[in-house]
Amino acid sequence: MPRPIQAIIHHDALRHNLAVVRKIVPDSQVFAVVKANAYGHGIERVFPALNCSDGFALLDLDEAKRLRALGWQGPIILLEGIFSAQDLFDCANDKLSFSIHSAAQIQWLQQHPNPAQFDVFLKMNTGMNRLGFKPEQYRAAWQQLNDCAAVKSITHMMHFSDADSDRFGKNGIDEQLELFNRSIEDLPGKRTLSNSAAILRHAQQVDSDHVRAGILLYGSSPDYPTHSIVDWDLQPSMSLRSEIIAIQDLTADETIGYGSLFRAEKNMRIGIVACGYADGYQRITATGTPVLVNGTPTQTLGRVSMDMLAVDLTHITNADIGSEVVLWGKSSCQQVLAIDDVAAGSGTVGYELMCGITNRVNFKIET
Repeated sequence: MPRPIQAIIHHDALRHNLAVVRKIVPDSQVFAVVKANAYGHGIERVFPALNCSDGFALLDLDEAKRLRALGWQGPIILLEGIFSAQDLFDCANDKLSFSIHSAAQIQWLQQHPNPAQFDVFLKMNTGMNRLGFKPEQYRAAWQQLNDCAAVKSITHMMHFSDADSDRFGKNGIDEQLELFNRSIEDLPGKRTLSNSAAILRHAQQVDSDHVRAGILLYGSSPDYPTHSIVDWDLQPSMSLRSEIIAIQDLTADETIGYGSLFRAEKNMRIGIVACGYADGYQRITATGTPVLVNGTPTQTLGRVSMDMLAVDLTHITNADIGSEVVLWGKSSCQQVLAIDDVAAGSGTVGYELMCGITNRVNFKIET
């Protein structure tokens, strides 16, 4: 039989989380963000649950082609735009929209020899300082695109840096939103501003014709620990499950694992789980990180190794070889362990854990 670790993709949760977005922003088109192979879930695996979105947003041409191969005929946005003039031919062939965030991209459009008509998303840099035109450069860039024969429409675009928290002690979006609104005043075109955090926290404040729903679709809270997935009515879309493959009885003063990082203070019963950093569970995860065994909360003990980790079974009387272990997500008895709580154990965020599942983990889909 195969090694017992599995990643389960929950279609019902993906549909539920998408419905949460539609309820919050009923007048906006919802673009499902499926970059990074749908946040580690697999584009092909999530597509049947998310194909009722208004569009998809991702990063590269290969991912866009995979969506087209699945039969998707609707809008697709390349969030980082084109990387060369040659990409424009692929965009024309596959009917792809894309962001424009640099002068080089505008030049490639101006030099494009074919009469293709592109829907472009002109990105403003309002303070994230990654991609986009500074506000004082934005109107000139917009005018160049407006005069470009290859451009059919221009949507105004930005990305909040602090929608998940405060910014310099103030509301996280006020300053950037005011700057954006002032800079595009009197310019025609639709707007796309809201990421997951802005959708959940600032929907009444932000007028966004298209919203870009990312991490919230996958059941992680963008502003954890201020809010949990329970607060936002989100459900985990991925469960990482394994089993107990060995049990050890410890006496006081015995240690566990490499480096003997955990020392028992009393007699204990521990379970060894078929999951390690070669599966995507982080090596730096601290002792005390939550797990579920047969649906009962417990914790990790000692250092995570390549293929195994240890959990405390002392208080779980029904645990045995083959007992279900949930590293994050939902148990078979529907108990939930939020990925955000697990990520906190290694000082990271749920995004990274989702994206870190390795190729040796088998995936299963539950509808």
